Amino acid sequence: MAEAASFQEGALSPARRWLRRTASLLIGLPLLAGLIYGPAAAPAHAAVNTRNTSAVAVSLDELTPSAPVKGDTVTVSGTVTNRGKDTVTDAHVGVRVGPRLLGRSYIDYAAKHSSEVTGNESPEIGGKYTAKFARLPSGVSESFSISVPVSKMGLGEDGVYQLGASLSGQTLSARYEHTLGIQRTFLPWQPTASSKKSDITMLWPLISGTHLTAETGSDAQQTPVFENDDLAQELAPGGRLERMVSLGSSLPVTWVIDPDLLASVDAMTRKYSVKVGDTEVPGRNQDVAKKWLGELESTVRGKKVVALPFADPDLASLAHHGKNVPGALSHLQPATEVAATTVQTILHVKPTTDFAWPVNGAIDPSIIDVATSAGAHNVIARSDSMQETSGLPYTPTAARPIGGGTTAVVADARLSTAFEGNMTKAGTSTLAVQNFLAQSLALTLQDPAKQRSFVIAPQRMPSASQAQSMASALRSLDAQRWTQPLDLVSAAKAKADTDATTRVPRASAYPTALRKQELPAQAFQDVRSTQAALDNFKIILTQPDRVVTPFGNAMNRAMSTSWRGDAKGAESFRTGVQEYLQGLTDQVHLVQKSDMTLSGRSATIPVTVQNKLVQPVQHLVLRLRSVKPNRLQLGNDEAATAEQPLKIAGGHSQTVKFATSVNANGPVQVVAQLYTEDGTPYGTAKAMPFKVTVSEMTPTVMLVIAGGVLLLVLAGIRMYTHRKRAAARASAEAKGHAEQPSDPQTDTGAGSGNPPDTGEKVDR
Repeated sequence: MAEAASFQEGALSPARRWLRRTASLLIGLPLLAGLIYGPAAAPAHAAVNTRNTSAVAVSLDELTPSAPVKGDTVTVSGTVTNRGKDTVTDAHVGVRVGPRLLGRSYIDYAAKHSSEVTGNESPEIGGKYTAKFARLPSGVSESFSISVPVSKMGLGEDGVYQLGASLSGQTLSARYEHTLGIQRTFLPWQPTASSKKSDITMLWPLISGTHLTAETGSDAQQTPVFENDDLAQELAPGGRLERMVSLGSSLPVTWVIDPDLLASVDAMTRKYSVKVGDTEVPGRNQDVAKKWLGELESTVRGKKVVALPFADPDLASLAHHGKNVPGALSHLQPATEVAATTVQTILHVKPTTDFAWPVNGAIDPSIIDVATSAGAHNVIARSDSMQETSGLPYTPTAARPIGGGTTAVVADARLSTAFEGNMTKAGTSTLAVQNFLAQSLALTLQDPAKQRSFVIAPQRMPSASQAQSMASALRSLDAQRWTQPLDLVSAAKAKADTDATTRVPRASAYPTALRKQELPAQAFQDVRSTQAALDNFKIILTQPDRVVTPFGNAMNRAMSTSWRGDAKGAESFRTGVQEYLQGLTDQVHLVQKSDMTLSGRSATIPVTVQNKLVQPVQHLVLRLRSVKPNRLQLGNDEAATAEQPLKIAGGHSQTVKFATSVNANGPVQVVAQLYTEDGTPYGTAKAMPFKVTVSEMTPTVMLVIAGGVLLLVLAGIRMYTHRKRAAARASAEAKGHAEQPSDPQTDTGAGSGNPPDTGEKVDR
């Protein structure tokens, strides 16, 4: 409440200032309702009957100009809706200007009760400055627009005034004119520029959720895979991110960017895939992504750009649940380094990476420690976390040195939260804009002679309508009558108020509601497991960057602030990353081997390793172990184990043969397993056992077998000789029969001089 004081600090001691501040509070509180609502304007019984039971809803949809000067005409436009059962007759809408509010706390109170009908409303500006309705039936809405010259409003000293639109009329149950509904807002009034303007720093965040998965295509370009195509909707005309860039291009803001968003949009400018159920389909929004990136690049040229660590890690979750998990904090510094590279590569501007932004600006000592471990020297806090305790009658400058070379840049909570909620309704947006302007003027008027600097850190991911409302409010400050723009880097370097508190709140003061949204310790354990598996996998790769980069980014995304309020989504994302990495690791595996039999004192055991990856693998060792080395020994050294190095081309297999030495018959279990060169078991697959049956051949057995073979050979020769002789005898007998004549003839015939037929045989 002491913020209402408007006197100059001067040389008063802190104790005297506190006494004066307390006196103002005690005097002011009993009069608060009267200051807000003004003198009575209706019968007493009307006040009793209508309080908090407005029969007519009044919406102020537009107020122009938002911050008028002398000579202006203020136009109030909106709608009235009869929510009661009775028809309102002889109705009219009038404009009411209430008293000047004496400080920020009075503004808060007035905003909370802005639509209450008390019966003590300020009088209407009479005459022609009304909108009349003969009848307003139940459930019917009517629009109105009333223009009133500033000179008719009775505005006096500089300050914040209440301005309201009310509907008055008669009903069947109350046949006299009375106020049936009202909506109040604020009218900042400072027609001339202040001698000491407040420096206003507006953060303009470009942050989105997690869209890219760890998966990439096996092609040379490593086609990225998106979880869905929601990002394209945000980038398209009218989308949230499109509006942020379009509106911010003409505003004096400091751009606060998550480099992961840039990397994701940049990936969309080329070939990409989108998951649809269990399949993937080609993405088709390259043009949307290219246009958005092009507009952003031209917009931020020459502007201040602050890059958050890659994927906007949840600093509070790390501080409260992750710092005790080995390796969890080690991701922060690389995330900061890749942030600078990403922004500079894509937007061609050099960003500032010296700022950390915990969720809602809520801090405690552990959060500060985690934030600075990433290299940040400035932590964006908020005044509802780092509350003022030194009794100052004004809001001090945002920059506060908190020790160790770290500055807490304390954003104003009222201004930072002014546009939260649903801003799609014109009436809601108008009230938010006027509240923002009123609070900013009240800040300056706390001590008009003292130059101060204020920071506004809005919600991380404003909707399109919220962005529109923020832009409207900032444009209303263009005249720079009580504020002037300042970038965040300069705000962090502003001279701190020596009387402002610099004490970081205790851990117990951290909001319970925010603690419930934090990532659990298991999230950081999962990231640790993923990192260990990645370290084991990358050793064997000839092109490790194809895997290390996407999985490193995925682990950063697993710790993102965007998972707040979505515990199931966060867990599902982490599980998906782990399963995909395991699937890649299992692409290099042992081919299942069936049981086999070995005969002889020495033999070989073949084992096959398959590489289904597109890149070659190396630095891999295949180890074979005999469970019973007294029966089956491996290698030339007759040991229980043997191993051989592997280097396998992408998409190929390699069979390795291990020499053995047999000492005794019987079954032996042999175990094959893959290792990296440092002796670490490779992958998640267990060792592959198989059975080898040993059948040993002794010298006696070999002689018996040799003798048997010899007898078989001799028997074969004997049989062959016998068959040959039998064939010869049969041939000779056949010749004898052929020489005997078939009919007896004399052998005294004349001989022939011709040779015999070839079929014949002649004995000479």
